[in-house]
Amino acid sequence: MNDYAVTVENLEKRFGSFTAVDRISFRVRPGEVFGFLGPNGAGKSTTIRMLCGILAPSGGSGMVAGFNIRSQPELVKTKIGYMSQKFSLYQDLTVEENINFYGGIYRIPPEKRKQRKEWVIEMAGLADHRRRPTAILSGGWKQRLALGCAILHEPPVVFLDEPTSGVDPISRRRFWDLIYELSGQGVTVFVTTHYMDEAEYCNRLGLIYRGRLIALGTPHELKSELARPDGRLPTLEEVFVERIEECDRLLTA
Repeated sequence: MNDYAVTVENLEKRFGSFTAVDRISFRVRPGEVFGFLGPNGAGKSTTIRMLCGILAPSGGSGMVAGFNIRSQPELVKTKIGYMSQKFSLYQDLTVEENINFYGGIYRIPPEKRKQRKEWVIEMAGLADHRRRPTAILSGGWKQRLALGCAILHEPPVVFLDEPTSGVDPISRRRFWDLIYELSGQGVTVFVTTHYMDEAEYCNRLGLIYRGRLIALGTPHELKSELARPDGRLPTLEEVFVERIEECDRLLTA
């Protein structure tokens, strides 16, 4: 039995002469909250698209939920949930209609669909808004509804691509409570974020820059590696800035 929910070995993606993802390797255990960080254009979304079976790798290999991302991309898609920063919702549909749509997309059996729909509505706190157009919901409500739609089919692995972008701090905190609940149930959560306070919530972090994985470890491990002479640990923001600056120096040397 595979002990890892996600396994990546020398994964690479090239677009012509440009290398977007450059032979990265890492593993994520079941139930782990794995933070994938990096500046815009670093290769985060390209990596996620490959792991979701949407984009074919140029080299290397990857396994997600027991399926090969190169040879079994359609099977990978049945075992994952995906949520983007745009929330992947249809604004002109009601809350219920969005859930019904995704229930059909994921081919949830009719006898189970109603139960799962009620779970999403309860989880998102939308019992009083179920027949309202999604367009009028607040950012926090849309966020929870989008998460509910992404995990409607109870996937073992969930990819969240900057899911808290543009929502208020209270909604972000509540959203992370939901992430912890999923993790506690054994769901693997692979999340990208630009917020350093959110990075602290992750079990482990990977930092990607210029397509390369330049740091990997728990938040404490990454900070301890750059401990100051007086014993003070840097912040995660300081760690990432220093790692990126070090990478730039090596590349230009």
